[in-house]
Amino acid sequence: QVQLVESGGGLVQPGGSLRLSCAFSGGIFSTYAMGWYRQAPGKQRDMVAAITNPASTNYLDLVKDRFTISRDNAKNTVYLQMNSLKSEDTAVYYCRARKFGVDYWGQGTQVTVSS
Repeated sequence: QVQLVESGGGLVQPGGSLRLSCAFSGGIFSTYAMGWYRQAPGKQRDMVAAITNPASTNYLDLVKDRFTISRDNAKNTVYLQMNSLKSEDTAVYYCRARKFGVDYWGQGTQVTVSS
C-alpha cells in the first residue's frame, strides 16, 4: 500500500521560504504522478503543483513564480520549494500520488505565514 509522509511545514514570516518534503513508500515511485495540494480553513483543497515522470510540471497561477516542485526518484521523494511566502499561503499542505486514476494522500503538514 502506498504511504506518503510530509515534512517541512512550520511557521514562517511573510517573504520567507520553506521546503516541504514528501517521502513515498509502498510502490515504484517513478511510475506515479506526484502533486502538492493545500487546504485553508473553510476552503476547498486546491492543487498547488504537480509533476509527472519524466518531469513535466504544472502550477496554480497564484504560486507559479514563487513555488517549485521537484522529485528525486532515487530518494522516492517529492519536494515543494516555497519562496516569497505570503499570509494567503497559510494552509495545510498535502502530498498526493496518482496512478491509473487512483489517488493516495499524506496526512498533511501545516504551513503558517505570519509575522
